Amino acid sequence: MRASIKEVKQKTCKGCGGRFRPSLSTQKACSVQCALDLAKKPEGQKVARKAIAQRERRELKVRKEKLKSRADYIKEAQIQFNIFIRLRDKDEPCICCGSYGAGEDWLTGGKWDAGHFLSRGAYPELRFDEDNCHKQLKSCNGGSDKYAAKGRTVAQGYRERLIQKIGQDRVDRLEGPHEPQRYTIEDLKAIKAEYRAKIKQLKEQAA
Repeated sequence: MRASIKEVKQKTCKGCGGRFRPSLSTQKACSVQCALDLAKKPEGQKVARKAIAQRERRELKVRKEKLKSRADYIKEAQIQFNIFIRLRDKDEPCICCGSYGAGEDWLTGGKWDAGHFLSRGAYPELRFDEDNCHKQLKSCNGGSDKYAAKGRTVAQGYRERLIQKIGQDRVDRLEGPHEPQRYTIEDLKAIKAEYRAKIKQLKEQAA
């Protein structure tokens, strides 16, 4: 037995005030003439300007998307990943020094980073590995790659607390050999979407 076709509800034409059955849900006029007349009215012009602005925004978004490089996609995915890490660890102290950074709230952008145990430059395959990234004070993260003594202290503290947090086996996995990873643009889009969804879930759980 064939399912019956749902009848389209009638609408009031914004041009002449008559009743008609629209072929599109957004249709506001019953005929071309009424559409032209509507466009001449102030309220019609407002609707038209809004539609044009929406179309221009969509077109601009498409043009920007076409101009983006792979590095841009990596950056966008990394931003979402880092936000997730900071939210996931929001109640935890710094993974390196074990403190909550009293007196460091003045720092631009806040006092917390999402700091990688093994650096993204040396281990790009671990860039988006959740075991490899944890909430870290900017004061611990900043400069640890430039100053040898600070770098050793930070790395040692990070490793010790990381073992306490996730266990020796998972740290060994991070420090072990890995397959090379080159993320495609589609991979990066998927990673960005995944972490946006995870961020939303964490925020809903915290509400």
